[in-house]
Amino acid sequence: MTRGGRGVTDLKRRDFLRLSGMSLGMGATGVSWLTAAREPNEVSLSAYIAIDTQGRIAIAAPNPDVGQGVHTSLPMIVAEELDANWDDVDVVLAPIDSQRFGAQFAGGSLSVRNRWQELRELGASAREVLLRAAAREWGVPRESLSTRASEVVHGATGRSMPYGALAQAAARESLPKTSDLIFKDRSDYRLLGRRVINAAAADIAQGNPLFAIDAVVPDMVYATYVKCPQIGGVPVKANLDEVKKRPGVLDALLIEGDKGPPGFDLRNSTHVAGGIAIVASNTWSAFKARRDLVVEWDLSAASRDDSTVIEAEALQRLQTSGGDREVKRVGDPDSAFASAATVLEGTYLTEFVSHAQLEPQGCVVRAGDNAFEVWTSSQTPGFAQQTLAKRFDLTPDQVTVHQLRGGGGFGRRLSNEYVREAAEIARRVGKPVKLQWMREDDMAFDYFRAPAYYGLKGALSDDGELIGWQNHVVSASADGQEANYGAGYRGFDFPDRVIANVAITQSMVASSTPTGAWRAPISNVYAFAEQSFLHELAIAAGRDHREFLLATLGEDRWFDPDDLGSLNTARAKAVINAVTAAAGWGRDLSPGRGLGLGFFFSHAGHVAEVAEVSVDAGRKVTVHKVWVAADLGEIVNLSGAENQIQGSVVDGLSTLAAQRISVRDGAVEQSNFHEYSMLRLPQRPAIEVSFLPSGYAPSGAGEPGLPPLAPAVCNAVHAAIGVRIRSLPISREGFTV
Repeated sequence: MTRGGRGVTDLKRRDFLRLSGMSLGMGATGVSWLTAAREPNEVSLSAYIAIDTQGRIAIAAPNPDVGQGVHTSLPMIVAEELDANWDDVDVVLAPIDSQRFGAQFAGGSLSVRNRWQELRELGASAREVLLRAAAREWGVPRESLSTRASEVVHGATGRSMPYGALAQAAARESLPKTSDLIFKDRSDYRLLGRRVINAAAADIAQGNPLFAIDAVVPDMVYATYVKCPQIGGVPVKANLDEVKKRPGVLDALLIEGDKGPPGFDLRNSTHVAGGIAIVASNTWSAFKARRDLVVEWDLSAASRDDSTVIEAEALQRLQTSGGDREVKRVGDPDSAFASAATVLEGTYLTEFVSHAQLEPQGCVVRAGDNAFEVWTSSQTPGFAQQTLAKRFDLTPDQVTVHQLRGGGGFGRRLSNEYVREAAEIARRVGKPVKLQWMREDDMAFDYFRAPAYYGLKGALSDDGELIGWQNHVVSASADGQEANYGAGYRGFDFPDRVIANVAITQSMVASSTPTGAWRAPISNVYAFAEQSFLHELAIAAGRDHREFLLATLGEDRWFDPDDLGSLNTARAKAVINAVTAAAGWGRDLSPGRGLGLGFFFSHAGHVAEVAEVSVDAGRKVTVHKVWVAADLGEIVNLSGAENQIQGSVVDGLSTLAAQRISVRDGAVEQSNFHEYSMLRLPQRPAIEVSFLPSGYAPSGAGEPGLPPLAPAVCNAVHAAIGVRIRSLPISREGFTV
């Protein structure tokens, strides 16, 4: 176990091994370890905090960590209000238990935002009982005491006592009312807002077993699961006897599964795709054996999608229809467009995209008599518990789920179909099963980012004011009634509540290819269209892009006061002003070089970005630098927030450049990274990030930094060479990065 707040541990590693028999030192054992002392010299002050007599402070991290750093940032919030020395802190992984820890998930950039006040209260409450215990011990008024770095201090005498010496007495104190808690002033923060090393950094750097792919339990076997390439097909028969003869193979099973492509219903779906499970003594033997597998598939309910056809039909709808239904109408857009001095139109589109997270899906499942035990890096372990119980007609308390670190998520690990697959196999085999997807499985059976098709129209007045906005959204839909996940239109405060006259319409185009949450859902594609088209409108109006954008945002207003999820135009304008100042907006640049601006509000974050690019005669785009100004409210861990914003820029640029998933006859054509390129280190631009101290409660950092990147780069390309990019990836239009 790594000390000094720089290691993530469960219970104690030796206790975990003793209680679970597991050879991986991560995850909880299912015992209620934080409601009682983990060891004789340790005292629990709450479900989240335990202190031993030596002064070690265990703080639980309740939410899954898939690289966003919440196993560090969430305990930091507790530690700050507790006034703990971070070097005294051990971060521990909380059991998956909604009764004690509430909703334990990682998604929507909500971990810090949702937990902020709760964790502050927990830290302040523990600090208060320690102060009361010291007051009793010394026989002095509570008000005469203060704390610093894991100690209670009596100012009048200079006496101090470490938390470890007070823990036993503090545990006997009654918990204070929330209304009586005293929170730190921001000016007194010793931890929040500073750079703190990720709690798992040392273990990650040393290759210690932290991730789901590392999980090992006694008597475990290994499995691979082969599904129909045409999504939704199920097996009829296979050469199972031949496969069973392969070296290392223990069994081969046909699992009928459920016909048809799955939907993205995280709470309720129990779908398991039909397939062939190959069970072996090691992963490599299972992978090798699948090369010899021959399967006859039933394609009667399988997808027959063709992404080229989907796009062609969507573009046709944009050209021939004003939309099958009206989604939103504000003011009188018809009159605004009829009286406009200038009307501009633009069609924007994007393609299917894979999550391509570093660690492919995998987990360990042990099946018992009317029970399951699961080790997973799911972003929604509670839903894994619920849907597994539902599929096998169990109650949720018959399913134990242990959280492990995930090697990237970006929304992919929100779905738990791979956990249900492993459970089906474990039930048949009678031993704990480690199911490991191959990269090819991950790419073929993703819940992809949905394609997007926007027909935009803007109306400008004589003085260049934006007076009307129309958007015809064509959405991929499996049933013709509702948009597939990520393919629809989400109501945005801009333009819906900023521009006086707005009309949003929608049409559907048939597609059964599964789609799901992909980093900053909907915002990730809509921002490209909206912010690029605003640049087009600024040029048509003869106005500077920055000035046009600020003018369009209008007067300072917070549309829904006290709702962090509502646009605050003052915060929006502040980040636009900050980022353009940092980038030297308006400075002279050499031919073929340009600056581009993008702003977007998503996931409660106001973020503006400027990209500086150069474009050569062969349409090679070099992104030299990206400036980011973000107002995310209170910053918990500065290094973690910087990491998330920098990662968003790199992820956004990687996706913008050449990433696309094509589908033919219901099957994905790309199989691995040789066909689905990722950004390489030499292509990474310099990135300068600044956070504006606005005094608001924190929002998340994992998603709002991505949407502005694509329009910033594409607007910069236009500034450099006068070519407008209206489709992603930009490789479609002959550009490379």
